[in-house]
Formats: sequence, structure tokens, C-alpha cells
Amino acid sequence: MRQILIAAGIALVVSILLTPVLIRWFSRQGFGQEIRTEGPESHKKKRGTPTMGGVAILVGIWAGYWGSHLIGIYYHAEGPTASGLLVLGLCTSLGVVGFLDDFIKIRKQRNLGLNKTAKLVGQFVVAILFGILALQFRDTSGLTPGSTHLSYVRDLATVSMGTLVFILFTYLVVSAWSNAVNLTDGLDGLAAGSMGFALFAYIIITFWQYQNACETEKVAGCYDVRDPLDLALICAAGVGGCVGFLWWNAAPAKIFMGDTGSLALGGLLAGLSITTRTELVMIVIGALFVAETASVVVQVAAFKSSGRRVFRMAPFHHHFELGGWPETTVIIRFWLLAAISAASGLGLFYSEYLAQVGN
Repeated sequence: MRQILIAAGIALVVSILLTPVLIRWFSRQGFGQEIRTEGPESHKKKRGTPTMGGVAILVGIWAGYWGSHLIGIYYHAEGPTASGLLVLGLCTSLGVVGFLDDFIKIRKQRNLGLNKTAKLVGQFVVAILFGILALQFRDTSGLTPGSTHLSYVRDLATVSMGTLVFILFTYLVVSAWSNAVNLTDGLDGLAAGSMGFALFAYIIITFWQYQNACETEKVAGCYDVRDPLDLALICAAGVGGCVGFLWWNAAPAKIFMGDTGSLALGGLLAGLSITTRTELVMIVIGALFVAETASVVVQVAAFKSSGRRVFRMAPFHHHFELGGWPETTVIIRFWLLAAISAASGLGLFYSEYLAQVGN
């Protein structure tokens, strides 16, 4: 627990101190956000706000993770693990894809950066590499970071995908979550705050898995997860990084995370869901991100099939803005939905444990 608090604290301090430095530097360089021309009128005034603030979140996460391990040397804590480094690598690699997207937007003074093909190729390469590596690095118990079984709260023994299908499934998961967080990042502080709730839930999940690991003691309800404590450090560093950034990103935002941050954080959720064997329960914990994506899918499908729109604008947080809700009202209510989703996912996680113990 001490390491978890250290990781969160270091990430918070680094993120909250680095972000204003980035604000000043990006402002001098003219790295300002372009706004969708068809977006809400109130967003036009945000044009020119510094973007690519996700750099501060990523640096905070890395600082928190490595800082906690360096301090952990003094009380003989375990070092970095394959699972932790793979998830961090996935998160950072997607952050690089997002950074390129943001940089092109800025240089070409438009709201579109990488074209769809280039973005999809970037996500595909990163996801496939993660999927391949997730099935390597067996520990002394024979566990690898990933599993070829579909998982709910733990592996479903009856649903085995095989290596090739698992790698393709990994691409689907990574692409889905990175794009979901990217779509949610449309209002000041919405994505950062919502991610904070989801990652906090995963601090509890990973620490509980560590406390009840089958590697420690084979008892009813134990978890076959490689490196849960190290994953808890990443979750804690993620919460610290998001909260520190949110200090400057909350409405009215002084900086946006950009695709640099949103793709990286989406990758973080994807990596955690696979390495903790909670791919299905993640859908509940991150239900707000799922709903934002679903609103876009529904909007596009309805418009192409009937020429009519279901929402005033998608993603559906803009629907409420155009309906007259102040931006801060939409943000706070969506944060509440994110908190409810995270709590519901934790409830499902714990109820499954109780059912296992009861059996």
C-alpha cells in the first residue's frame, strides 16, 4: 500500500507542476487547439488553447511508477514487472500516435490530424505488438501477462480464443478503448475526471487481486493474475497524473490533453483490462466511455439509414450542451455517471469473489 501511495503522490506532483510549464511553452510555440466548425458555438472561444497536455499525464505516470520502485528499493519491494512495463509501453506508444496527430493539426491549422488510415495503422501496429508480447514472459507459476481466454472478473474457462484470435481481439480492445476515451475528450476536464474514477476502481481491483493471489495461497476465490501489485502502481500513478492535469484542465481549461492524452489513457484502460483478466467488467467500469462511443455509432447509423439524427450532435455530451445545459453542468453530471459506473463495476467484481468463496 505504501508503494501505491508513493506512486500516486509522485505522479500528482509531477503532473500538477509540469502542466503550467507546458502551458507557457506551448503558448509561445503557438500550439493551440483547432475547433470543429460544426461544434457548439460556445466552443469557438476555446480556439488557440494549448493542447498536447497529455504529455504531462504520461510523464507523471512514468515518474510515479519509477519513483515508487526506486523508493521501494529501501524496503526491499519487488521491482518492475513484465505486465507493468507492457501496459506502460502500450499507453506510451498510443500517446506517441496521438502526439503525431496533434502535431499535424497544429502545423496545418486544422481540426483533423492524421488521416483515418494512418491512425488505424498506428493503433494496429501497437496493439498487435502488445498482444504478441502479452503471451510471453511466463513467471515461475507459468502465468503470462495476457491470457487466450476471454475474461469477466477472471478467465472464463469455457471461452478460449487461441493465440491468433487473441491477438486480433487485443487489437479490437485497444482500438475500442483508445477511441472511446478520445471521443469523450470533448469538454473541459471530462475525460481526465472520468478516467480518475475508472483508474481508482482499478487500484482497488489490482490490490485485491494481489492480496488474494493464487500464487500466494491456492484458496477459493484467488486470482491467477501476473504482477497485480505492479499494475496497482500504474493505476495509482494514472490517478495522480489525471488529477494533477485536471487542476489546469478543469473548466475553463487552460490546456487540453489532446489525442496525446486521450489515446494514451484509452490504451491504459485496454492494457489493464487484458492483464487483470477483467475485459468484460471493464465495460461496466468504463460505461461512460462506452456510452459516448455508442452515441456516435447510433448517430451515424441513423443518419445513413434514414437521413435523420438521433442526437442534436454526437458524441452525446454535445447533445446536452446544444439543449441548453451549461458546460460545467454536463461535465459534473457525466462525472457522476463515471463514478456510478466505476462503483457498479467494483460491486460486480466483489460479488463474483463472494460467489467463489461461497462455493
